[in-house]
Amino acid sequence: MALKDLDDRLVILGSKGGPAIRPGGPSPTSALIEIGGRRCVVDCGLGITRALVEAGIFLKDLDIVFVTHLHSDHVLELGPLLHTAWTTGLAHPVKIYGPTDLMEYWDGFLNSMRYDIDLRIEDEGRPDLRDLVEIHLIQEGVVPLGDDKLSVSALRVDHPPVIDCFALRFEAPGWSVVFSADTAYFPPLAEFAEHCDILVHEAMLERGVDKIVEITGNGARLREHLLASHTLAPDVAEIAEAAGVRTLVLNHLIPADLPGFETKEWLEATKAFSGKTIVAHDGLTITRS
Repeated sequence: MALKDLDDRLVILGSKGGPAIRPGGPSPTSALIEIGGRRCVVDCGLGITRALVEAGIFLKDLDIVFVTHLHSDHVLELGPLLHTAWTTGLAHPVKIYGPTDLMEYWDGFLNSMRYDIDLRIEDEGRPDLRDLVEIHLIQEGVVPLGDDKLSVSALRVDHPPVIDCFALRFEAPGWSVVFSADTAYFPPLAEFAEHCDILVHEAMLERGVDKIVEITGNGARLREHLLASHTLAPDVAEIAEAAGVRTLVLNHLIPADLPGFETKEWLEATKAFSGKTIVAHDGLTITRS
């Protein structure tokens, strides 16, 4: 469903890593990319529905959704987003692209909301939500969109213990954006992101890991996971430099909502990248230049 007069833009809807939310803090991971006449959602962390509305999106116009992997901070609000779009007038098919077991998630959501869905079909004359959502499983390589203006490709990244976790490259004439998804330091990502306009890469501060371990009950186990499954900011800079990208957006920030971690520290940690670096925040908007 190509959308006319759609300006290319990237909006970071949720910028923090992990599922927890704190007063006044950012939301978990989600983004909007409008490119090649398509409106694409990337990941559906808690808060995405409200964030899309605040970004000026009419939910009934939802187009394509991508889920990079099934950690809760990337998929928790997928079902509620689709249901809310449906209650606001969604009447056309929406394609959802994601990893193995995404259908199990969707079937479970539909089962949990069966009473409400059936009631609204009968009482309000709505089309059946179950007929509007098409689930497509992502594999490495080109994602078959059937679109001649936008191409999307996927790369399986290193995010143990998750096996199916995919970086995504969106490319249309004159503009390309890559999302790293959640990943440990993964050199093949540099080739995947080669010469893209924007690389949105998860990032972690080592000092922040120490602070999280200090305040978390399961700190030792959490430290092990974070260091094995995510990328420290200096390594992000190395990937971006090797890829020759124009702009690096640090996202899925760890930590994102603890006091004492300022933009200056993130920029200092990624100074090895010679291009432009932006530290993400909820609502960050970058338009095609």
